[in-house]
Amino acid sequence: MNFILVSPNFPETFRWFAIRLKENGVNVLGLGDAPYDTLHPELKSVLTEYYRVDDLGNYDDMVRAVGYFTFRYGKIDWIESNNEYWLEMDAALRTAFNITTGPKSDAIQGWKSKLAMKETYQHAGIPCARCIPLTTKYAAKNFIAQVGYPVVVKPDNGVGANATYRLENEEDLDRFFLAPPQVPYLMEEYLPGVVTTYDGVCNSKGEVLFAVSHVTPNSIMDMVNEGVPTYYYIDEHVPADVERIGRKTLQAFGVTRRFFHLEFFRLTETKPGLGKKGALVGLEVNMRPAGGFTTEMINYSQSVDVYQIYADMVAFDQCRHTYIGPRRFCVYVGRRRGVIYDYPLGELATQCGGHLRQIGQMPPALAGAMGDELLICCYDTKAEMDQFVRKAFALPRKQRRVRTHHS
Repeated sequence: MNFILVSPNFPETFRWFAIRLKENGVNVLGLGDAPYDTLHPELKSVLTEYYRVDDLGNYDDMVRAVGYFTFRYGKIDWIESNNEYWLEMDAALRTAFNITTGPKSDAIQGWKSKLAMKETYQHAGIPCARCIPLTTKYAAKNFIAQVGYPVVVKPDNGVGANATYRLENEEDLDRFFLAPPQVPYLMEEYLPGVVTTYDGVCNSKGEVLFAVSHVTPNSIMDMVNEGVPTYYYIDEHVPADVERIGRKTLQAFGVTRRFFHLEFFRLTETKPGLGKKGALVGLEVNMRPAGGFTTEMINYSQSVDVYQIYADMVAFDQCRHTYIGPRRFCVYVGRRRGVIYDYPLGELATQCGGHLRQIGQMPPALAGAMGDELLICCYDTKAEMDQFVRKAFALPRKQRRVRTHHS
């Protein structure tokens, strides 16, 4: 089996996809834009060959690369990046070389366009926020007259909360239209809720081989735009309602043979027409692993190896993983440079003791949303985890008094 792994070096932890695939007897071919000498030694050791291009977004260069691999090794069975940014290129290459183990170009837009996602949700009977294509200020005002402020504006094709904004009033609306975006945008009603996910791997029949759920208590949009504390955690188990709506969503979108990362809002207030407080509402679908170090966190939390689960799906279309350890809450905290915290990073890590799993710096490309310095810890109870989060983001008493005085 010939598997082209696109951008196998980013994020660095994704080298484990290549390693586990190779261990399963898969011929792993790397296609990336990083110089070969900069690749992690473990990654270099499992790649049969590495083809470098200047730009992974240049279709002609990518076609030449896949053509070269096909000439050298025979028909390509898989092309995958597991990276949101390259999903459309992955699909275009599958189309060009008739590779059937993933979506082709005619299917990928339904997984990338937020408007198309809403249509699929509605067809499947999954509640979601009302929205419109953002064309003119007149259309926006008519929509706001129906749903009220605040509203959210976001790119129709975008990653996470990048270039996503909450408009609180007409002044915000006027300011937004002073420099209207040059790409398709949509406007949707604001939902008060906590992002709750359904993440996992499914096989060629769409059967879920493994799944977890993670929760982001703070607004992802505010993390990106306002620099509010960045943290989220892997739940020790998947809540039953998340399991139900997650499987229903996978079926509605026809998901097979891949990692998935499905996002829902758990409403913190009753929203007429959508659901009562605590209900789940469709947000977005992402047909790849969650970003940052989430795959590592899943392993820490669930005592599994998700890279092995994925590799077993590719090679055998089944999960051969055996659960061998406990399941815990695993939390990520991302702190920002320029903020003086009560506990320096090293001191905080020392206090974590045996709960600490990872400490380090976030790559600059991800730091805007995820923070600059990170700690990942595991706890048996949510109360212990919450106590750690409060300590991680605590400000010195003097700074807290100043903030309170000005509030």
